[in-house]
Amino acid sequence: MTHVEDELTSQPECWARAASQAAHHAKVLPAPGERVAIVGCGTSYFMARAAAALREGAGQGETDAFAASEFPHGRRYDRVVALTRSGTTTEILDLLSRLKGATPTTAITADPDTPVRTAAGELAVLDFADERSVVQTRFATTALTLLRAHLGLHPDAAVTDARTALAEPLPEGLVECGQFTFLGRGWTVGLADEAGLKMREAALAWAEAYPAMEYRHGPISVSTRGTATWMLGDAPDGLAQQVCDTGALWIAGRLDPLAELVRVQRLAVAVAASRGLDPDSPRHLTRSVILAP
Repeated sequence: MTHVEDELTSQPECWARAASQAAHHAKVLPAPGERVAIVGCGTSYFMARAAAALREGAGQGETDAFAASEFPHGRRYDRVVALTRSGTTTEILDLLSRLKGATPTTAITADPDTPVRTAAGELAVLDFADERSVVQTRFATTALTLLRAHLGLHPDAAVTDARTALAEPLPEGLVECGQFTFLGRGWTVGLADEAGLKMREAALAWAEAYPAMEYRHGPISVSTRGTATWMLGDAPDGLAQQVCDTGALWIAGRLDPLAELVRVQRLAVAVAASRGLDPDSPRHLTRSVILAP
C-alpha cells in the first residue's frame, strides 16, 4: 500500500476527531461577524475556497479566499486564516510575516514545530492528520472538517459517507476513461477543483473542473465516449441527461460532497496504478514548496 492510500483510508477517523476538537480550537478560529480571509497554496487554496463559501453562505460574515501569493494587501480583514500542512511553504510564511502586528492570523497546520509557529499569531494543530505523502488527502479534508464543525455545518453523515466511499467499488468503466471533468456548486466548486488536481498530481490525467452551471457554456464540448463527468453535490436540473447524451459517463454525487472527494482520491490512485505510476512520487512535485532566497 502506498502512503497516499494508507492516509486517505484514515479520513473517517480524522474527521471525527477534528469535529470533536472544534470547540477547543474555537478561540483561534473566526468569530461570527468578523471579516475574514482564508488563504492557502495548491490543495489548501481549494479547501480555503470551500470554507470561505460555507462561512459566508451561513451568514457568519464576509469571507474571501486567496492563493497566498495573491493576497490583496490593500484590503482590511479582522482575521486571516492560513491552511498549511507543512508549516514551511514560502508564500504562506511570507504572507504571515507581512501581516504580523497588523492583522490577527491563525494557521491550521499539521506540524507546529516549523517556522509557522512564529510566523502565525495563533495555531490550530491537527498533527494526527499529518501525512508522509506529497499528494495531500487527509490533512486537507480534516482541516475543512474542522472549519465545517466550527461553523456548525459538519453533518454526522459525513463520516458515515466517508466510510461508504472507501468501501464501495468505483463505478464500472471509470478507471479506463481518458478525460475527467469535476463539477461543483457553491462551496463544492472548490472541491471540484481539488478533485481535478488530485487526478493531475497522482495519475497525470487530463482533468478539468468547473462550476456546474458553467459547464454548459463550452466545456461540455469535450464530453464524449471515454470521458467522465463527476458531480460533487446536487446537479442542476437536466445536466445529467445532457452529459449522458454526449456519450460520456455521468457520476452523480450521492454522498456528502467531502466524501465524494474521498471517492475521487481513490480514483486517482486507481488510475495511477492502471498507468504504472507511483502516486507517492508525482512528477515535478515536492511535499512543500520552499523557494530559495
